[in-house]
Amino acid sequence: MDTDLDRDLLSDLPQSIIESILVKVPLVDAVRTSILSRKWRYKWAAITELVFNDTCLTSGHDKSIISCNLVNFITRCLFLHDGPIHKFELNTSYSPASPDLDQWLLFLSRKDIKELIIDIGEDDWFRAPSCVFFCPKLTHLVLVRCELNPPPNFKGFLCLKHLSLQQVIIPPHDIEVLISSCPLLESLTLSYFDSLELTIRAPNLKYLNLEGEFKDIRLENTPHLIGISVAMYMTDDIAEHFEQCSGCNFDKFLGCVPCLERLIGHIYFTKYLSIGNEQGNFPVTYQNLKFIELYQVSFEDMKELLVVLRLIVSSPNLEELQISSSSITTTTDIYDLEFWERDWPADCTFGKLKMVHMTDFSSLPHEIAFIKFLLGHSPVLEQMIVAPTIYVTDKVVKMLIDLLTFRRASPLATVKFIQEPL
Repeated sequence: MDTDLDRDLLSDLPQSIIESILVKVPLVDAVRTSILSRKWRYKWAAITELVFNDTCLTSGHDKSIISCNLVNFITRCLFLHDGPIHKFELNTSYSPASPDLDQWLLFLSRKDIKELIIDIGEDDWFRAPSCVFFCPKLTHLVLVRCELNPPPNFKGFLCLKHLSLQQVIIPPHDIEVLISSCPLLESLTLSYFDSLELTIRAPNLKYLNLEGEFKDIRLENTPHLIGISVAMYMTDDIAEHFEQCSGCNFDKFLGCVPCLERLIGHIYFTKYLSIGNEQGNFPVTYQNLKFIELYQVSFEDMKELLVVLRLIVSSPNLEELQISSSSITTTTDIYDLEFWERDWPADCTFGKLKMVHMTDFSSLPHEIAFIKFLLGHSPVLEQMIVAPTIYVTDKVVKMLIDLLTFRRASPLATVKFIQEPL
């Protein structure tokens, strides 16, 4: 009679529990469980998530041998696998040959793949085979450093919810068609694109992350977008395009996002929004926008300053504002400090603003006026943090005195002055 000590309790667990254990260890260790006993020989072969990374590599100094061993390991795992594969991730510094990668992707397209992540070799690119576009159950797609050419008969990813394309070569028209052909898309990341003019139509999109050289960005039919992060890189060609473009970039980019909750704009974002933006009535109110973070805002450029003011005035429930200043400007605007009292009514109030954080503060006239404006119109403000740039050490004492003497609408507001060490 078997005793409890003789029973193999682990092997008798349901396959679903064994799989949940195996997917939490590196794949190479999961495969090694096949030597435990006859029962465990093919337990690993039924797991639905396969993640290949540098932990699968053999030790050695010959890169060609290491790469060859990795290719053999992946091929063997795929062809010994039994059942559906819901997730396949390849994230390694070693690049397989195109025929091997094509073979794996073709195999996966027939295995009910739902999540596909390919990020190989920092200096190597690959061309995605057409079979990638015929994975009907795909919900999550991440491609890094590849070339995409959707075939003419591509009907879209009808189940896709997350799309991330980083350093991807794809015709501008095709990328717009790709996005609009994903009716359930909720998260979109586009990184390191060059001179791209892009219109995004995605009725279920919630999160948008853009980084690269964008000439123009238009958001259409994005009513559920709640989170945006944008980093724009400037070239002479794009700067010239900005000067020649017509229309209001603010309206094109933020005119169709009424549910926005979080906005992060990196370098040149406020510059981009300022093109065509004029002071006046603001047609869109962002009732849900509670967090705004803007980088390298030129407070000496009145057009950029108007963008910042339009954002915060149009966000009645804003709770936190973070801004870093930029003293680099080519504007010839004369300081019109009467603008603050002349063009902004005394009853303008930021009724929910609790936290303000300003960095790279240079004590420029409109920076000082902006801080004074916020302090005087934020009745529930709890803390304002001001960190000066390292280049204004001779003005630090005067800045501190000015900040402490400004009227505060909130009796609880504290002003914290932080000077970074040299």
